[in-house]
Parts: sequence; structure tokens; C-alpha cells
Amino acid sequence: MTNPASTDSTIETYDRVADDFLRRRARTLTERRWLDRMVGVAPSHGGRRRLLDVGCGTGLPIAAYLSERGLRVTGVDAAARMVAHFRTNLPQATAHLADMRTLAIGQPFDAILAWDSFFHLSPDEQRKMFPIFRRHASPGAALMLTTGPEEGEVWGDAAGAPVYHASLAPDEYRALLAENHFKLLDFTPEDPACGGHSVWLAKFTGV
Repeated sequence: MTNPASTDSTIETYDRVADDFLRRRARTLTERRWLDRMVGVAPSHGGRRRLLDVGCGTGLPIAAYLSERGLRVTGVDAAARMVAHFRTNLPQATAHLADMRTLAIGQPFDAILAWDSFFHLSPDEQRKMFPIFRRHASPGAALMLTTGPEEGEVWGDAAGAPVYHASLAPDEYRALLAENHFKLLDFTPEDPACGGHSVWLAKFTGV
């Protein structure tokens, strides 16, 4: 099922359906418990915690909630229309139109979040993301991302349009985290309290 253009096609799809996606996106924030855990792990370094939201989409409801919690939010997305919505919804935040696969913002963050975004990359692209996460992590930074529960490739849905999803085996994610100096704090596959999301939470132990 792997297609070299799958990730680029997914970006194009999200750009095309961004308006409908914003309209349809649930605002119930079933993710709140995990987001609060991430904030609890993230260091403050004497100031407001800095969040890098990788694949930020429209910013609603997740980035908006974290901004309300006092985090300085920087959103990154490769779909231009998504970034436009993000800037409208969070005018106080920073937004970058950028591809996570080549991300190089040049500053560290206290929390890095890739919720329902990282898993749109191919398996090889996902492996290459962990050094990128490392380069953007401040000492003690929290890293949280969602994947599938097991190795495989599937097609999902975004506002009625098909989008590509992939996951590595959980043991490979554990190895990639360790190789890049992230200590795994929790992995909950298909969390029933969070809409069936498979969630990883880790803490950066490097410098």
C-alpha cells in the first residue's frame, strides 16, 4: 500500500478540505486528560512553557485549549489553508507553513505535540522524525504523539476525503524514542477514554 506520494497527497487533501474540516471538528476535547498530562510533564524553565504543535491544523480545539492553559503556542502545518485558519483562531500564537519532515525552527520547546498528524507520514518518514523531535526539545521537554496500535498502513478519512495512515510496531517506537534520548512515560493503545487514540508520552533526557 505504500505510495511515495502518499504524504504529499495527504497535505493536498487537508488543504482542500480545511474549511469543511474546521466546521466538522468536534470541540468536546476528549483529549483533555492527555493534554493535561503533557503539560504536567513539560518544564517551565522559569517562564511560560513553549509548545510546538506539529501538524497543528486549524488550532481548534487543542492548541486553543493549551493556549488558554498559558502555553506559548507555535503551530506548524504543511497545508496553507489549515495555517490560515490557525492564525485566525489563535492570533496570539505563532504559526509556520512548513513540512514537519524538514522542520528546522531553530529554537527549543518545552512540549512537542504531534496529535493525529505524525501518523500520516510513511514508515520511513516517521523514523526520520525522531531526530527532528530531539533537535526541537528543551531539557526535560515532553513529547506526545498518536499512532496506530500496531504496525500497518491504512486509509482513513478527513472531512469525507481519504487520507493515508501508517504505524510502526510499538517496539520500534520504543527503540526510536530511546535512541533519541526520550524516556517513555506511557503508551496507551486505543485508549477508550480518548476516542480510541493510541497515545505516546515521553520526556526528553538529553541536552
